[in-house]
Amino acid sequence: MQATFNSYMERPWFPRLLLFLMTVAVAFAIGLSDTLLGRALLPAISGTTGAEGGFVPRLLVALELGVIVVLNVVLLRLLPMRAQILVVWAELLILFLVFFYSFDLSYEFITARLELLIFTGAVTTIYVSMLSIVAACFLALAAALARLSSSGLAYGISTFYISFFRGTPLIVQIFLIYSGLPQIGLVLDAVPSGIIALSLCYGAYMAEIFRAGIQGVPPGQREAAEALGLRGGTIFRKIVFPQAMRLIIPPTGNQFIAMLKDSSLVAFMGVWELFYLAKTQAKAGFKNFEMFITVAIIYWILSIVFELLQARIEAHYGKGVRAR
Repeated sequence: MQATFNSYMERPWFPRLLLFLMTVAVAFAIGLSDTLLGRALLPAISGTTGAEGGFVPRLLVALELGVIVVLNVVLLRLLPMRAQILVVWAELLILFLVFFYSFDLSYEFITARLELLIFTGAVTTIYVSMLSIVAACFLALAAALARLSSSGLAYGISTFYISFFRGTPLIVQIFLIYSGLPQIGLVLDAVPSGIIALSLCYGAYMAEIFRAGIQGVPPGQREAAEALGLRGGTIFRKIVFPQAMRLIIPPTGNQFIAMLKDSSLVAFMGVWELFYLAKTQAKAGFKNFEMFITVAIIYWILSIVFELLQARIEAHYGKGVRAR
């Protein structure tokens, strides 16, 4: 039976048939006839303009959607790969917008608060994340060097720090610093508390990235430098670390994007970052869906921008290393 199924899968029509049947089943189960998409598809078959949800309308919409999906896949395969990617992104973005447009959302409410979300919330989120990632990089480098050193004291402090901050939730660390330290007489404002918590947490994770990057440099590089009479600090600064950065930058960029999203946790301390403003505005106007989908899109756009920036930095730094 397995051999028979595999032989069918090799035939071009069989995967398309499976895709058609799965699309029809999912579309019928969801019931799209009363949505904007369903009202757009249904007149093409039945000639009606406003048929309400029922078995026949749901089935007709599901069948037409199945045909459209299969034809779309067939036509996409005729395009080059780059064109396929662009078309798929465009199609999914259109479906994404149509999905939310089909709901009765208050776009006036969104546009009235968009300036506040961007110029106050997003700016605060970015600068908190920027300061935190810079501090986290210094902590990670120090912890990585301590783990690689021959000093038992440095190794013990480093492993304890990494173990604690990787083994406890970030939200607990935030409240421990912001709400716990005042109990022993150390009072910090919300923004510094958030930056310290993010730096300590991500520094612990990034310490392993830095350590792996440093150890990824071939030992022959150090041996050759030692044979030339260079000192340990000079060897690390001039030879080892520049080559290690080629391995460190890509995962560090990923950590920054993750930190950009985790910075929303500082909202629990009252910091006027993106999530906090969305939550307060949504609560004040009873428009939760409007605010949270807007915030999700802003976070998404920020992540895309920093992903593109990360790719450019990686390409530029890779050329610099090869030039040396």
